[in-house]
Amino acid sequence: MTATTSTQTPPASLHTPVIGWFEQHARDLPWRRPEAGAWGVMVSEFMLQQTPVNRVLPVYEQWMARWPRPADLAADAPGEAVRAWGRLGYPRRALRLHGAAQAIAERHGGDVPSEHGQLLALPGIGEYTAAAVASFAYGQRHAVLDTNVRRVFARAATGIQYPPNATTAAERKLARALLPEEEGRAASWAAATMELGALVCTAKGEDCTRCPIAEQCAWRLAGKPAHQGPPRRGQTYAGTDRQVRGRLLAVLRDAVTPVPQSALDSVWEEPVQRARALDGLVADGLVEPLANGRYRLPLT
Repeated sequence: MTATTSTQTPPASLHTPVIGWFEQHARDLPWRRPEAGAWGVMVSEFMLQQTPVNRVLPVYEQWMARWPRPADLAADAPGEAVRAWGRLGYPRRALRLHGAAQAIAERHGGDVPSEHGQLLALPGIGEYTAAAVASFAYGQRHAVLDTNVRRVFARAATGIQYPPNATTAAERKLARALLPEEEGRAASWAAATMELGALVCTAKGEDCTRCPIAEQCAWRLAGKPAHQGPPRRGQTYAGTDRQVRGRLLAVLRDAVTPVPQSALDSVWEEPVQRARALDGLVADGLVEPLANGRYRLPLT
C-alpha cells in the first residue's frame, strides 16, 4: 500500500485507539510532566536524538537541576555544556543546545518561543525539533516524525516493515494526512505514535498482541512481508573515529585545568586516527587548543 492509498483506512479510526492506549501506557518521563515546561521538552529532544531514554534520564535530571532555564545555560561556558553532556554521545548536540539557549535569552526574553517559525530560526533546531517542541510543549498541531513514528506509519499505513533510511516527501505527506484536526488531539497523537513505536512496534521485534491498531495494520494484514528496501544502516562504534573522539573528550571532561598533548596521546595508540579525531573535535568547536600543546573544553 502506498502513501497515496494509505488513507483508505480513515485516520479517525486510528486516532482513538492509539491515543487511548497512550493514556493508559505512557511512561512517566520527567519531560512529560507539567513542571518541565518548554525548556525541559527542548532539552529532552536534543538529548534523545539517537540516544535511548535510560541513558538520557540521569543526564537530563542533572542538566535541569543545574540549568533550569535557558538563560542559566546561556550564562555558562559552552565547554560546561559539553562537560555535563557526559557520555550521551554526539556531543555537538550540547553545543547546539547551548547556542539555542543563548538565542532564546537574547531574542525571546529567556522563554522558549511557541511559534514554529521562531523555533525553527533558533541555531541547532531543525524541522523535527521545532515540531516536537511546538507539539509537546505547546499542544500545537504539527507532524512530528522521528524514527519511531516513521516505523509505525510505515507498517500501519503503508504496509512495509521499515521506512526509508531518510525521511521522504511521501512520508511527510502521509503524516500530515493522518494528523487529527483538533490541536490538542493532534499533539496527543504525535506523542502516542512515538510511544507506540518505542514500546510496541519496535525495530527489533514488534508485539502485535499489545498493539491497539493491529487489526487495521496494513503490514500485518499483508502477512508481514520482509523488508525489500536498501539495507538498513547499522551503527558501529568500536574502533571508529567516534570512539576515539569520545575517549579524548572524556579526558577533557574530567580535567579541571587544560591538559597536555601527552594526556590525550595516552588514550589511543594509533597516532593518525588520534590526530584526525582531535582535529575534528577542534574543527567542531568542542575542543579549544591553547599554547604549549595544551587543550581544554571551549570557554566561548
